[in-house]
Amino acid sequence: MDAAQIDQVRRFNRTVTARVGVLHDHYLGRDRPIGEARLLWEIGERGQDVRRLRERLGLDSGYVSRLLRALEADGLVTVEPQPEDRRVRTVRLTEAGRAEHAALDDRSDELAGSLLEPLNAGQRARLVAAMAEVDRLLTAATVTLDVVDPAHPDAQHCLKSYFTEMQQSFETGFDPARSLLPDAGELRPPHGLFLVARLHGTPVGCAGLKLPPNAPAEVKRMWVSPDARRLGLGRRLLSELETRAVRYGRYALRLDTNKALSGAIDLYRSYGFEEVPAFNDEPYAHHWFEKRVGGE
Repeated sequence: MDAAQIDQVRRFNRTVTARVGVLHDHYLGRDRPIGEARLLWEIGERGQDVRRLRERLGLDSGYVSRLLRALEADGLVTVEPQPEDRRVRTVRLTEAGRAEHAALDDRSDELAGSLLEPLNAGQRARLVAAMAEVDRLLTAATVTLDVVDPAHPDAQHCLKSYFTEMQQSFETGFDPARSLLPDAGELRPPHGLFLVARLHGTPVGCAGLKLPPNAPAEVKRMWVSPDARRLGLGRRLLSELETRAVRYGRYALRLDTNKALSGAIDLYRSYGFEEVPAFNDEPYAHHWFEKRVGGE
């Protein structure tokens, strides 16, 4: 890791924490520190599953429990188990909590305005654009990739979303029964694997790697949620599959795709895939690609 880059990240962190007031016990001039204020804001009008809230913020369960107890003691939230599963807790704002949420919104707007107000129009535009880029890159850095069983609920969620998108995108629609779908066994080690990408615990992408004997590895069923696009996740999935294909001793990666998926085709070409003659009878494919891997 480049030492100058590390130094710049640390300097940026110090500037931001000082400028937005997170070092104060009374964040935004209210009666609570930033941890309690942020949790209150995240709960929002609809309430939240405590586990999902914890995952989204990346917080330890014990710390979240302490924050919730403090908010309950102030009469701002209620925490109740769900009737169908008492292990799952839901937190909701009280009337006082909603008033505090509104006050935090107003104070946050004022803080944002105070950051922009001293700057001229050009500087404001540059700062906002830079903040958007930092937000995008930091979000991308929080995405995790895990090998899961194709039958896992997160894998099934991604595959169903993939099929729905294909149905909407292809000129002829999409019928999984007609497609050369790999069976679950072909995407389980040692015959293959299945990756799921998660953002704050929510599945946002997937990709399978099929490892037929004495043949190139095949990329199967790669999908990225529309909400997670522009995070570089497609390229990251391809890179991870390539690394694992090489680990299994494969010299090439193959994939097929439909002509309607122009964005995916552009990605494959920019990643180094070259178009080759058809290597299967996939009825929904118009293009077949291959990339040499492993340095051979």
